[in-house]
Amino acid sequence: MNPENTPNAATLEQQQKEKILNPASRTQVTQELSENVVLTTVDDLYNWARLSSLWPLMYGTACCFIEFAAMIGSRFDFDRFGLVPRASPRQADLIITSGTITMKMAPAVVRLYEEMPDPKYVIAMGACTITGGMFSVDSPTAIRGVDKIIPVDVYIPGCPPRPEAIMDAIVKLR
Repeated sequence: MNPENTPNAATLEQQQKEKILNPASRTQVTQELSENVVLTTVDDLYNWARLSSLWPLMYGTACCFIEFAAMIGSRFDFDRFGLVPRASPRQADLIITSGTITMKMAPAVVRLYEEMPDPKYVIAMGACTITGGMFSVDSPTAIRGVDKIIPVDVYIPGCPPRPEAIMDAIVKLR
């Protein structure tokens, strides 16, 4: 006689199925467990993780960007601030602009800013980005300040600004 065909095996299998499918028979969350487990939504967890770190998108068109690139090296250790550079505006919450912005580049800068998720921040770094710099005198196409096309949260003056000033601005922005 086959043990699978016996009435005992069929009822045992049926009981196991009912135990799995019946939520009333599952163990309940105890008071002790609920005090040690945090229940949240994925959105809240994602926002909590983003709270203390900035993900910058670099938009560099001139020599100020070289000073920013110096921060990525071991001397200034860009990563200790929780900054992870992003290549896509959809993954960034901070855009750092440096260099002269021309009228031809303006739609691209605005589009990058609009594609960033909220909350979003802008740092204008260097004289060329803030006022148009020395190029604004001779060039009819230079925009005299990136704040004419997108809102700016922090200005870092200088030609070029020092990496220490950039770090100070990022710390103040956090």
